[in-house]
Amino acid sequence: MRIVTAQELENWLMAGKVLEKDARGPKVLSLADGSFLKIFYTRRRPFLARLFPYAARFAKNLAMLRDAGFNVPGIIETFWLDKSTGLSGCLYHPLPGVSIESIFRTDPYRIKKHLPELATFIKSLHKSGIYFRSLHIGNIILLPNGSFGLIDVLDLQNKRAPLGRSLINRNFDHLRNHLKRKKLEHFPIEELIKIYTNTP
Repeated sequence: MRIVTAQELENWLMAGKVLEKDARGPKVLSLADGSFLKIFYTRRRPFLARLFPYAARFAKNLAMLRDAGFNVPGIIETFWLDKSTGLSGCLYHPLPGVSIESIFRTDPYRIKKHLPELATFIKSLHKSGIYFRSLHIGNIILLPNGSFGLIDVLDLQNKRAPLGRSLINRNFDHLRNHLKRKKLEHFPIEELIKIYTNTP
């Protein structure tokens, strides 16, 4: 991966619109050309971060999901932002559409009609052996054609066999915890799980 110059990074930060950030700084920015800049902070030791850069892992997961038939963003480039500390990043084409979380916050009743398709989508991930620990309604995008896609796929494993009950339960427990943290406890999670269970 190439090393981005300080000036290039500064230009992105100055011109981009911050979409997501935390205490460490901006995490996702929308750029003027329609692409997104994603910054991967790490708490790993610099040696490990350089050996296994998060940006490369993110790109690898996107490629794996795309090969499996899932809708995901398209990587433009991965790069180092500060190789000495293991800070990496990437540019990508975002998926069109809106997250399930945004839909629910805007119109809680609208989400009901999407539950069967959402349950089918999650089951297709599990049947494909995809254990996406960070699976939550902020990471699932409803596309204009009515299908679903995934966006933040760094924390993902390909088990290469359908997930067992234990991992499925852990996935839904994570989703419940996400809803609790976001104060979205009224999301119909139990109805979603019931539909999931009855989906072949």
